[in-house]
Amino acid sequence: MYETIAFEIRDCVARLTFNRPDRLNSFTAAMHGEVADALSRVATSGEARALLITGAGRGFCAGQDLNDRAVAPGGAPVDLGDSVERFYNPLIRRLTSLDMPVICAVNGVAAGAGANIALACDIVIAARSAKFIQSFAAIGLIPDTGGTWILPRLIGQARALGLALTGEPLGAEQAEAWGLIWKCVDDDQLQAEAEALAARFAAGPTRGLAATKHALRGSGLKSLDQELDNERDLMRALGTSADYREGVAAFLEKRRPSFTGQ
Repeated sequence: MYETIAFEIRDCVARLTFNRPDRLNSFTAAMHGEVADALSRVATSGEARALLITGAGRGFCAGQDLNDRAVAPGGAPVDLGDSVERFYNPLIRRLTSLDMPVICAVNGVAAGAGANIALACDIVIAARSAKFIQSFAAIGLIPDTGGTWILPRLIGQARALGLALTGEPLGAEQAEAWGLIWKCVDDDQLQAEAEALAARFAAGPTRGLAATKHALRGSGLKSLDQELDNERDLMRALGTSADYREGVAAFLEKRRPSFTGQ
């Protein structure tokens, strides 16, 4: 069905793989369309309770394929703002608003928009050989795809400015030490680690996990009083869920819970 990505939903886990390995999985307009369609299926099918994203071949994603937007029809300059508004901004909004955990397994270089797509996911696991590169400055641009928002919140302004202005690669081990990603693992363990985490989330209390994700992502925009009220409201709603009842029953009965995501 797709030409630039691989996609399946199996065992309540949606797996989306960027699949242009000859171009380091860099994005074209066609690829954006396919990714958007796949994410729509994830959100609406009712089959998925976790999403796992990775890249095919030796890299995760090199960002934008510059050959795909070198010039506009007639030779006029491309409106990069239009490209961001049509493609990259909706992608980040879809990823961050999904009502399930989103795991990213970074299997190699994540550069430009590719780095910021990875960092927009809820949990990032990277192979030890992976590198994160904010490559925008080398062509006179800014970190888009949420980069200017994500980076300082994850690692602080000084490190964010250093990465953005120099474009120097950041290895996975250092990214973990800085708190940019969740975990760095040996290359041959990446897929197993990511799959195990996806399976764990897919069998978990989906409503509670989604509420946790949204509360943490949105808390920086609220005062403490506002967030305390939000916590109250979320706890009130989750306290009526089937998964909460099952979790409590399993705890009292000293057994493994069987969550349904409801």
